[in-house]
Amino acid sequence: MNENGNSPGFAIEARDLLKNYDSLIAVDRVNISVFYGEAFGLLGPNGAGKSTIMRMIYCRTPLTSGSLHVVGHDVTRDPRSIKSSVGVVPQENNLDPDLNVRKNLLVYARYFRIPRKVAESRADELIEFIGLTDKRDSRIEALSGGMKRRLMIARALINNPQILILDEPTTGLDPHVRLAIWDKLRELREQGLTILLSTHYMDEAEKLCDRLMIIDHGQILVAGSPRELIERHAMHFALEARGCNGRPLRSSLPQIIAERRGSTHFYFAASAENLSPLMREYEDCETYLRPSNLEDVFLRLTDRDRLTE
Repeated sequence: MNENGNSPGFAIEARDLLKNYDSLIAVDRVNISVFYGEAFGLLGPNGAGKSTIMRMIYCRTPLTSGSLHVVGHDVTRDPRSIKSSVGVVPQENNLDPDLNVRKNLLVYARYFRIPRKVAESRADELIEFIGLTDKRDSRIEALSGGMKRRLMIARALINNPQILILDEPTTGLDPHVRLAIWDKLRELREQGLTILLSTHYMDEAEKLCDRLMIIDHGQILVAGSPRELIERHAMHFALEARGCNGRPLRSSLPQIIAERRGSTHFYFAASAENLSPLMREYEDCETYLRPSNLEDVFLRLTDRDRLTE
């Protein structure tokens, strides 16, 4: 512990973090520890508190109570140092439409008082890194949605931050663009950059995050690595049977978790062999036997329409 009581080994450390909006509790006394060099994910339904936590981390929203340290600084005492140490990619693109690609980066660099020559060199490096060299002089309106998101990431890196914060960075993008952005984020993680990621894409979190937590109603439901959470809450294999209206759920099978969401039945087990006999019972339904995934965990923990019988 340092003199402020926080652990210097954590890039982000929150204790009993609380955020109220009048009678609404947006974040309910959560504890978060993110290591330097780690890719950490925040998952949850809309309104779960993910974006509020992120805004408190980059000093956009004041906390109500608790403690929050970012790169060793207290958000309530030294927000200027924190803002200079993080890069933020918000949900919505807010690039300057009156400037071209390169000038968007150069103008943004002024907020950090980066010397002109350094900013120009850094901007050219980042433009090459995100694959927009042939668009460096293009206006923002000439860019595709994927190009804009890549430019947003480049802009967030202009100050050479210790932490990159991304709030749903690939929402609305086609699969090819998402994969391209994932590759760039992996490169940044391999370079030692700490990444804090919020996403609704479970495959994105599963592929990019070293650890993650699932939040609902401002509270942490679970935390761990993607593989740990899958094994703990969705075992290893899943049988999904669709179009089962009126059919009772087989809820008393040994070593099998059974759940129903609408007209779809889900069964989870440690081995595919445990689930194979059930497929014969659902021959008149559309069935899928597959490995369990993070989406199964997410739905099991947050789906209010889920039924177990």
